[in-house]
Amino acid sequence: MDKPKLSVVILNWNTRSLLEEFLPKVIKNSAPGEAVEIVLADNGSTDDSVAWVRQNHPEVKVLELGNNLGFAGGYNEALLRLDSDFAVLLNSDVAPGEGWLSPLLKTMKENTDAAACVPAIKDVRSPDYFEYAGAAGGFIDVLGYTFCRGRLFDVAEKDTGQYKKPGTVFWGSGAALMVNRKVFLETGGLDEAFFAHMEEVDWCWRVKNMGYHIFYVPESEVFHLGGGTLSYQNPNKTYLNFRNNLYMMRKNLHRRSFLIISFRILMDGLAFIHFLVKGETRNASAVFRAHQDFLKNYGKFKAVNSKLKQRVKKIDHPEIYHGSIVWDFFLRRKKYFHSLNFPDF
Repeated sequence: MDKPKLSVVILNWNTRSLLEEFLPKVIKNSAPGEAVEIVLADNGSTDDSVAWVRQNHPEVKVLELGNNLGFAGGYNEALLRLDSDFAVLLNSDVAPGEGWLSPLLKTMKENTDAAACVPAIKDVRSPDYFEYAGAAGGFIDVLGYTFCRGRLFDVAEKDTGQYKKPGTVFWGSGAALMVNRKVFLETGGLDEAFFAHMEEVDWCWRVKNMGYHIFYVPESEVFHLGGGTLSYQNPNKTYLNFRNNLYMMRKNLHRRSFLIISFRILMDGLAFIHFLVKGETRNASAVFRAHQDFLKNYGKFKAVNSKLKQRVKKIDHPEIYHGSIVWDFFLRRKKYFHSLNFPDF
């Protein structure tokens, strides 16, 4: 049999309950066969999730990675072991819609400069609404704050067909991201120093600087539970998001990096004060620790930046918002993507 053209890869770490709910939907709507394989990449789970999958879904290919390598390391190792042309990074708490793979695969085949593409990501519990993790494609502002079309901060929009236009985005969510496997590996995959959170944004920024594109494909939909590993208010997630965002900026900014990062650190200081005022001392501590670790590793990521600069072809991307999403959202009360002064993608 020829090698599979596409691998749908679910990274698992002790998520049997999620697999019980969502894996049957993945199998049903992905039509596994000669062209598509479903893969469970297990990050050293200590529950019985692997045994459950083998017993109940023998059609699923199991890769036992042995240890908890994190989101980045787990997917890097899994894609290295596979032999398909394309791979979907799929969270264990995602239910794909019917026919979700065909539009994504078509986009990848028709665009030779595509490193990845992403479906519309909706809320599995409120399927008429976009979901926090990726909504209708990801963007970034000039200070490195990420946001989504269809979701600014904690305000998710109802899907009324307002984002049905396909096109390029700045980043695609790792909750459901189809990648060109060869490009993924040749560009270094996900940065394992991140461990979890922001690594897919970092990779998307890196490959865009190399001249590749990330596409949003609204004809494909998936439904995401969200917060399956860490809740949105978890201090560890706060720490990883603040730290990794600074790592990402130090790696991928190739103009005015010192000025932009300095201003970003000042903005993070305001977030630190905000957490203290609200009595969220653990989140405040997480921000402080994130900055400590960033400064400790500043030289390391500066060296990575210099190395990456050798492959840079483009640094001015139309998907970068040259305003401040923080200013617009909190002070100018712009709660929706369409209210921003931003191109129509």
